[in-house]
This record gives sequence, structure tokens and C-alpha cells, in this order.
Amino acid sequence: MTEPLTLGEAPVSLDDLLAVARGGRRVVVGESAVKAMRASEQWVDSIVEGMRAGEPVEPIYSVNTGFGSLAGRQAFATAEDAAELSRRLIVSNASGVGRHLDEEVVRAAMLIRAASLTRGHSAVRPELPETLARMLDAGVHPAVPEYGSLGASGDLIPLAHLAIVLSRPAGEDVELDSGEAFWDGEIVSGLEAMRHAGIERIALRAKEGLALTNGTSFSTAQVALALADARNLLATAEITAAMSIEALMGFGDAFLPQIHQARGHRGQIESAARIRQLLGGSGLIDGDVDRDPVRRPPQDAYSLRCTPQVLGPVRDTLRFVHGIVETEINAATDNPLVFPDLPATRGLKAVSGGNFHAQYLAFAADFLAIAVTEIGSIAERRLFRLDDGSLNRGLPDMLVASEKVGMDCGYMLPQYLAAALVSDCKTLAHPDSVDSIPTCANQEDHVSMANNAGRHARQVVANIEAVIGIELLMAAQALELRLAEQAADASVLSGASRAVLELVRTTRSADGRPIDHITRDVVLYPRVRAAVDLVHSGSVVEAVRAVHPEGAP
Repeated sequence: MTEPLTLGEAPVSLDDLLAVARGGRRVVVGESAVKAMRASEQWVDSIVEGMRAGEPVEPIYSVNTGFGSLAGRQAFATAEDAAELSRRLIVSNASGVGRHLDEEVVRAAMLIRAASLTRGHSAVRPELPETLARMLDAGVHPAVPEYGSLGASGDLIPLAHLAIVLSRPAGEDVELDSGEAFWDGEIVSGLEAMRHAGIERIALRAKEGLALTNGTSFSTAQVALALADARNLLATAEITAAMSIEALMGFGDAFLPQIHQARGHRGQIESAARIRQLLGGSGLIDGDVDRDPVRRPPQDAYSLRCTPQVLGPVRDTLRFVHGIVETEINAATDNPLVFPDLPATRGLKAVSGGNFHAQYLAFAADFLAIAVTEIGSIAERRLFRLDDGSLNRGLPDMLVASEKVGMDCGYMLPQYLAAALVSDCKTLAHPDSVDSIPTCANQEDHVSMANNAGRHARQVVANIEAVIGIELLMAAQALELRLAEQAADASVLSGASRAVLELVRTTRSADGRPIDHITRDVVLYPRVRAAVDLVHSGSVVEAVRAVHPEGAP
């Protein structure tokens, strides 16, 4: 049985997040996290106790003041007002619209929020992250609408939809005001979901409302999951690119290590090495480091020849995004943050700053979306080339050897689909991070739009998974047509191509029929869907790993 993820013991990695969000790994709050939280919690408690004692208390943002542009209007005098302030913030902020976010996004955000609170600067009780952990373990997933966050002042609206399920008013707990959650596949009230799970909803204290809502948790979750899928997508795209290059009898010169070492970029060098590995043993590739190419000049079109120069930058971009994501998963991102160890000469330990501003994540999501769009853009050009009888070096038009030319469309329309998906990505990859609409009476006058960027990045990845799924189908068909044209058997193919070809041909499509070689038109959408599933699941990468256990260099 997998050990639970213990918050406070070590930084949470992307792999940890995936294990929780997608694999259901348990989460617990460790003793070291509880200890780290106590000092800031006790500092706020001392302020509240002073209010209860009738002592004059200076305005402390979010403890006894309003929020945003309302912060300077007045300070609340009683401890009850401070607690009620937290509740009203949650109620007012839970105002999102749109489809409900995927369960994995909500689970990832819950983990990230819990990790942030356990850093010890949010001045909340350990019961808050502990309740989030219990909700994850029990499968209580708040129903969170996709629209609302500006990626600054925190993901206020989506986090409020999470917090309204976790929390309750100090008085009567009204079911209609308890939010919504998924329980056993159905949407029920937050109160009902928590009752079914046997989890007590928490009456919030001073500052805890803002600590739950003021952070980058949903933006981070969107980018983290997009990144995880993009890494698998890139590895798969290198495989399908190699299959297409092999089917088109490409030149090996473009992948010789000397070319890529001469330029020096790490990602390009790695991508070229991976493609050399994937093409190893092929009898269809013309030329290699020890053998002159037969055909002259040995130059393919850019969609083949420049694959390392395009996918290499994608590797480096995803590496950059990975660093940002893992830092942000473990960041304290609410405001104000409480630092009890500030010098004694400073009485105000609550420090106002801007860690909620998600510009890092907005950039990361935009860069990821741009990079992944290019995976699809260059792949679509290979699909076009595979279909075109004047460009595919002797294969039949549209990759179908019809008995009557023109009777069958073959793989004509999947290339249309790929073109539509890539075009969609060109719009989705427009950077959200350069947009800002001022809010809150111009107090919040620059925002990152990171959550929008994260949503768009996720859609870009999904689109390009479909494009690479189409390349998987078409490259498999093209390889078999090439073998027939060469009167050769599968032994002339690279080991990687043979493994993936076997995977495709032994997989059943969504309608239960095999994904077999076509010689006439068939219903294609079940095959396309099955191919996309092979890409998204990582099955293509796993099939190649059996041939090359060392994996991608």
C-alpha cells in the first residue's frame, strides 16, 4: 500500500501532486507542519483575545478590516466581527459560473492549498489543512465553476467555492448556503457531502477566510496538470515523428549528433538523440553517422529535418515550467503573511505583500501553451505530407490503396481535423499574461489572468494529444504501406516502430473493432478516439520503453 503524502516533511513534487490528484494517494498533515503553523496562529489569537478584552487594537488587514479597497474604511471592534468577516468573504466570493472543473483539478488545488497553509505563515489552525486532507481521502470534491479568477488577489472565486464546502457559519448551518460538492458521482450540497463523509465543517476564525481564498492554488493546479500531460505528449510526439520520418524514408543526416552539438542547446541535443534512438536499426532511413546517404542532396522538408530544432525548445520550455510549478506548489501565497519572528521593535507581524499575484504561473501557462501548439503545428505538416501522393515518396494518396482511385478518402479527413485543432490552439495560445483588467476600485490595478492561461493551456494540450493520436494512426498505416511498396517485412523497421505498430494493431477502437490497416473507407472516429487514449494514457511511451528501457535521453 502506498504511503500517505505527509505535508511538512518535504516539498511536494509534481509527481506527488499527480499521485494525489489522479491516483488517490492519501494526504496527512505532519507534526512538523502543525508546529510550523502554531506561531502565526497564536499571534492572531492574541490579537483576537485583546479585542475580546476590550483593548484598543490597531487595524490589521484581513483580521479586523475589510478587503481590497475597503480595507481602510474602518476597523472592527469585536472578535465576533472578525470571525464573521471570514464567513462573509467566503459567501460573497463564491460567485463563479461555467462548467465544473475536472475532479483532478479540484483535487490538485485542494492539495496545493493545504500545502500552502502548512508553511506556517497564514495564521490558521491546523484543522483547516487537516480537513482538506480528510476531504481528499473521503472523495468530497467541491463543485467549482471554471470562470472567475483573475490570477491575482488569489484565485478568490474558485477557492471560495472550495471553502464554502469546508466551512460553516458560527450559528445555524443553512444547507442552501453550504455550496455544492460531488459525492458518489452526484452533485449534492456541501453540507450533505460532508455529512456523508463524516467530516465536520469548520466555523472560521479571524483571517482564516482570506487564508483559504487568497492564493494561487487553482492556477497552479491547472498548469501542473497541463505540464504533466505535456511532458508525456512531447515524449509521444518524438515517437510518432520518428515513425513518420521512417515511413517517408527520411534522411538520417539531420539527426547526427555533430549538428546538434555544434549549436549547443540542451533540448535540441536531447531530442535529436532520442530520435536517433527511435530510428535505430531501421532499414528505411537513408544514411547515418557511418554511412553516406544514397539520395542527393540529403535534405528533407523542415517538418522532418527540423524536428529536433522544434521539439528541443519544447523540452527546454517544459523544463523551465516544471521549476516554476514545483516552486509554486510549495509556496505561501496568501496575504497578509504572518512572521512572528520579526524583530521585537516591530509590533505588526502581519506583512502585506503580493504573493497571490500569479504572474509566474501566467507566464508558465502561456509559454507551455505556445510550446505545445508547436508540437501540433509541425506534426500537422507531417500528416499533410503523408497524405500527399506528390510528397510522400511513393505512397498512395491519402494513405489508402484503393481498388478504384478516388473511391476512398482514406486519411484525408483526419488531416482536416488536425488542421482545425492546430488552428484552435493558435487562438488559445494568445498570451493571457499580457492582459489585465483593473478591479476593486483600482486597488487591484494589475492582474495576471493566470487561471485563464492555465485553462487554455490544458485545452491546448488536449487538442495536440488528438493531433498526435492522428499521427499515430497515419504513421502506422504509412509504415505498412511502405513495407508493401518495398516488398519487405517488419524486420526492416526500427524496434521502436515495430513495438508501437503492434500496440496500435492489438488495440481495439471505441466500437470494439480492431484498429487495423484500412484498404477502403471505414468509420474513423472510434479509431481516432482510441488513438488519442493511447497517447494520453502514456501507452505509446510505455511500448517503446520495453524496447529502450533507458527511455528518453
